[in-house]
This record gives sequence, C-alpha cells and structure tokens, in this order.
Amino acid sequence: MVRRRSKKSISKIWMITREYDGIAGAGGVKDVSMQLSEALAEAGKKVSVVMPLYGSMNPEQLGFKPLGLAFDVDMPYVGLERRERVTIWSRNGRVSIYLVDAQRYREKRSIYTYTAEEEAENLSNRQGDGHFDYFAMNVLLQKASIALMICLNEVPDIIHCQDGHTAILPAMIRETEGYRHFFRKTGFIVTIHNAGIGYHQEVGDLPFAQTICGLPTRTMINSLLHDYFDPFLAASPYSVMNTVSENYARELRETEDDVMTGWLGHELLKRGVRLVGVTNGINPEDFNPGKPKQLGIAAGFDPLSGDLAGKKKCRKELMKLINDRKLDRILQTGSIEDRPGQPLFTLVGRLTFQKGVDKLIGALDALLAMDTNFQVLLLGTGDKEIENSLIELTKKKKSSGRICVLFGYDPVLANKIYAAGDFFLIPSQYEPCGLTDYIAQLYGNIPIVHHVGGLVKVVDNETGFAYQDHNSAALMAAMQKALQIYRRSPDTIKKIQQKAVRHIHDNYTWKKVVEHYISLYQEALTLISTSEQI
Repeated sequence: MVRRRSKKSISKIWMITREYDGIAGAGGVKDVSMQLSEALAEAGKKVSVVMPLYGSMNPEQLGFKPLGLAFDVDMPYVGLERRERVTIWSRNGRVSIYLVDAQRYREKRSIYTYTAEEEAENLSNRQGDGHFDYFAMNVLLQKASIALMICLNEVPDIIHCQDGHTAILPAMIRETEGYRHFFRKTGFIVTIHNAGIGYHQEVGDLPFAQTICGLPTRTMINSLLHDYFDPFLAASPYSVMNTVSENYARELRETEDDVMTGWLGHELLKRGVRLVGVTNGINPEDFNPGKPKQLGIAAGFDPLSGDLAGKKKCRKELMKLINDRKLDRILQTGSIEDRPGQPLFTLVGRLTFQKGVDKLIGALDALLAMDTNFQVLLLGTGDKEIENSLIELTKKKKSSGRICVLFGYDPVLANKIYAAGDFFLIPSQYEPCGLTDYIAQLYGNIPIVHHVGGLVKVVDNETGFAYQDHNSAALMAAMQKALQIYRRSPDTIKKIQQKAVRHIHDNYTWKKVVEHYISLYQEALTLISTSEQI
C-alpha cells in the first residue's frame, strides 16, 4: 500500500555520483552532476554530493580538507567477512562535496578504466579495460554514502543516484533493517545516463553480488536481467527513474532500439515502471565565446549577433598549434594545413562504434576523394580498431593536409576546436542525450547528427543538420548538404547559428530544466510506503 502525500517542501538533496565536473569526470555524468547540483543550489536547495577520491586526484589542490571522520564499511566476499576503511574529505561552498577516500579508489588512476601507466606496471591491467573490481567500487561508494549521512545525522528529503554505479542504494536502504527507519522520510531518484549493453554495471556472480550488497534473496531474484544482477532493476521498485532525454525514454520503451540495452526498457515497461525523460540542460555562460580568456580561445566572437570575426582568429591559432606540434599529452596523426576559406568539420569525443566513428570513417573515405575543398579535425580516444582505421585514413594521399586526428583529451584544446570549427559531427549509433551538440552550437559550430535519442533536439535545417539512417552514405549526404549550403548561402548558415543559440536559451538552460527534476523529487516522495512512515 502506498500513501499519497500532500506536497512537501524539498530542501535537502544528496547526490551520489562517480563523476563531478571540475573534480573528476569521464562523460556526461560529470556535467549533469555538477550543473544540476549548482542549479538546485541556486534554486535555494541545500545540496550535498558524495563521490570517490581517485588516485589521480589531489584533494588539497581541489580545495578539500579532511573532515576528521573515518569508519569501516562492511564489504564481505563469499565465505570471507571483511571491512574496508574509509576517510572523508569535504569542501564547503554553495554545494557541499564529500570525497570517499579508500585504498580501492586511491589505487585507480582513471575513473572507469585502466591507464597506459597502469598497464606498464601490471600487464593484466590492459589500457582501456574496465576495472576488474568495478562492482565493489560501486558498492563501497553507496555503503559509504549511507554511513556518512548517518554519521552526520543527515536525513535528506531526496537521494539522487546518478547512473548504474549508484542505483543499488535505494534497495540497500529499503531492504536493510535500521537504514529504512533512518531514511523513512527520504525519496529516491535514479537517473539512467546510458542504458546501453555494458553500461548497467551488472554482475553475473550472483552469490558475490548478494553477499557484498547484503540484499535478500527475493530482491536479487527480482533484479535479474538475462541472469545478471542489474542495478537498474534493483532500483525500480523503490525509486522514481528517469533518463536524460524524452526521446531516449521513448526509444527504450517503445522501439526496437531497446535491443541495444538488452531490452532493459521493455522489462521496466512490463513491470509497470514509469521511465521519465528529462533532457539535460547546459549553462550557456560556461561556453560563451564572448569570454575568450575564460575558455582559453584566441579571440572572442558572438554567433547570436553574427559577429564571427574572432572565430577566424581562433582557427588560425589552432592550426598553428597543430602544425607546430605544441600539444602536450596529445598524439597527432595526419596533418592539416591552414586553409581559411575551406569549411572545417570537427569532432570531440570518444572514438568508438557507439559514437558512430566507424560510419564517419566510411563517409570520409569516400567524400575526401569526391570533394577536395574541406578539412577534418578530430579529438578523442577510443577503440583500438577505430583508432587504427583513422590512422590509416590519414596516411592516404587524398588526406594530406586535410585531416588530422588528435588522440587524447584536453578541455582547453576541446574549446579551441569547438571555436574553430564550422560543422560538428555526431554520428552516434545511439545517444541518450548529447551535450556536445549544445556546446558546438554555442560556439557557432553547426552540428550534423544522427537523428536518434537526445539528438532529436537538433532541428534539421533550423538548428543544425540531421539524417535518419545509421550508415556512412546517410552521413556523407548530410555532410554534402552542409557543404553546399555553406558555399552557396552564407546567410542561411548564419541564421542556423543564431537560431541554435536562441533555441538553447529558450529551452535548455539548467534554470529551466531544474524545475523538471524538482517535480520528479516530489513524485519520489509519493513512493514512500506506509510501512516507512513510522
């Protein structure tokens, strides 16, 4: 039985996450965690965030201080009672942030995968592979977060769990004696950032999962997807669940594209679980090219007013950096000449099949031979097969001076590429929301997207260019269309740039999006059952 409650004022929100922008990040989770937290704080909420302290982080340099709190967390393995010691660091500000310091995190130099340095030290830790103890890392964060709130005597109105890494927490609390009483007035929300196969944080060793999580057998059985314990299914009876765009939520529940999740969306639908779509927002001021010093770009410009003189200077500076090979920690393949009159296609992101880079390679291989008056610049790392194919493409005669791939990542370099580019390529196989399309648009870099998931917010011929079929031919046709308009109708390009920026300000600032989350928080409170209202 569920008791429906009158609207309660929500004032205290705790967010549990593996990433937070400006501290440690790998993808969109970092942006949502930070920007949503800041937006909630600006709306008058008291916001606290808990995340791990990874070995690559220097807490003092990041402004953290020891909280003076340490405790042991039960982390048993099958047939072995064991605990792990954690200490807590904190940083106070508009958002209070807590770091969980434990050996399990300190020995990791990247958030989710092993680095080249770790592989050099231990060949079993292959660069790019996920951490062997990923599940224990997730469980430790969730258990430590619960313990921290109890130690501080903090009873949140809402605990917001970001992605599968933290999705077991609602089940842990509701199914553990003592926890459920302490948090009896707390509601839960779980945000699915990526439901793709391999992103659920699932585990096949069920005795291990049950032992380390401490969940009852019935909960384990009810949380199985294809014989794997799935954190998202574990969360579903106890929390409001959302994903990061309306269209992605629809695709997971209503289309065959859900096959790419292992049919998670259809399983949730079968169980009567409502999956809400809330398209991510952005803070336009964080990517305002009118403030070049803040972004590390060569000159300021304003796509909204049509003043793009500074954009040419940004391109010239970037070309010099690349040709002088003055990019630290970046491996360069290919070359790109300074040809100011030629349109520049850009990409910043993971070089993977999911991101559609295989389709881009096919499109470029054909288009570079057909059209000799454009250039391409890519930044990122990813699948070895994709990276090797890109290297081979840059070696071809038709690519000389026209295509350059920069392996690695640097946020300031990314800003320079956004600022210099004319068109931004997002050929993703699937895309829960997409943030790079926003960023590109704010820089006057028109996105060309596979019209899927959250990328449907790019309106074809109005705020960018979109194509329907996930193949190289469709992508190439969209690129050719963009080139044709660029050359024949500069005024149309300027109108698209301007409308794209207005569209973001009108619909997708965090100040607007945060209201959707506050509504979901209210909904989460209605899921608190009578047995929890002691």
